[in-house]
Amino acid sequence: MVALRHVLQQGPVVAALAKGAAGALRRPSRDPQPTPTPGPWHRATVPPRPRALIDDYVRHVGGDLASYRGLVPPHLFPQWVFPLQALALEGVSYPMQKVLNGGCRLEVRAPLPDDRPLEVATRLDAIDDDGRRAVLRFLATTGPANEPEALVVHLNAVVPLSSGKTPSGSTGPKTEKERVRVPTNAQELARWKLGPRAGLEFAILTGDFNPVHWIPPYAHAFGFRSTILHGFSTFARVYEGLRTARRLAPRVLDARFTRPLVLPAKVGLYVEPEQRTVHVGDAPGAPAYLRGTYD
Repeated sequence: MVALRHVLQQGPVVAALAKGAAGALRRPSRDPQPTPTPGPWHRATVPPRPRALIDDYVRHVGGDLASYRGLVPPHLFPQWVFPLQALALEGVSYPMQKVLNGGCRLEVRAPLPDDRPLEVATRLDAIDDDGRRAVLRFLATTGPANEPEALVVHLNAVVPLSSGKTPSGSTGPKTEKERVRVPTNAQELARWKLGPRAGLEFAILTGDFNPVHWIPPYAHAFGFRSTILHGFSTFARVYEGLRTARRLAPRVLDARFTRPLVLPAKVGLYVEPEQRTVHVGDAPGAPAYLRGTYD
């Protein structure tokens, strides 16, 4: 069980989420105003991450604790990037209360040391708005002072829009996209049993206390039968699953979250070695919760 004391380390993330929620309520829900991109860089120096937090986080996502001696897992980045991401959203007029995590691309260029401050920078890089949804693309870098771009992350936040317009601006009937599925020939690398507290424990470790991940009545209000796992929790487990199976940490992991993972659940990690693709799903042929590529 994850220790509640880690909540004390999450002040900046919790404050950013609260500020973002308050700002979302003040923003108009229609006709967002154009936002110039790329936006300005927002920078911060974060102190070394507490070792106890790192260790509990690595255990939680299924990593090898011994292999992270002296290091910070790169996929822990939401814990220090989210506060700056909230700053990058200031002035954006989209209805952010509807925002969905679309996925991310993680590029590890050098290890992150656990005993030095980390220089963090984030900006809103681009906005792709086709009238039905807006994809807000962020760029974030992290590293010690001598290598500030040791970690480069591209994040995609998806905001559904209610206009019903097609990319050309006309209106028309919506067609349901075919679900992404686990390939029938994929090999299972790992299988995870995710309990009903998995969302709460990830929130304690990262500060992402969005209630849809840990308060069942809130999740019910959004149409889910129970809480849903953080996309970045699935992402971290994929990274560690590949790391264990390959005996080498992925240099790049590029993933898209394709379906909410409702808790509790038993899911598998599947790969197509020749294509270097990865999926998370219940079984081969079943709908996928995540689809990605790795290198």
